[in-house]
Amino acid sequence: MPRRHQPDREPSNKPLNPSVAGEEDPGAALDAGDEAQPGTPGTGEAVCQRCGGSGRAANGLCPTCGGTGKVVHGIGGG
Repeated sequence: MPRRHQPDREPSNKPLNPSVAGEEDPGAALDAGDEAQPGTPGTGEAVCQRCGGSGRAANGLCPTCGGTGKVVHGIGGG
């Protein structure tokens, strides 16, 4: 079957995986200190214990929070 010519298009600015209500970025990689993706039900942001919320470590960005100063932790109990 011959290939049909598709007209040239401008690149789309739409994300490939659109965000759902309550999610910041569903495709974001977790930082070392995160227990879940941001916006996951039953989780919340907390101050990074390693850097105290500064986002900095001795050699640059904090490796636990990735420089944000925050980590995502579970907030519920079972």
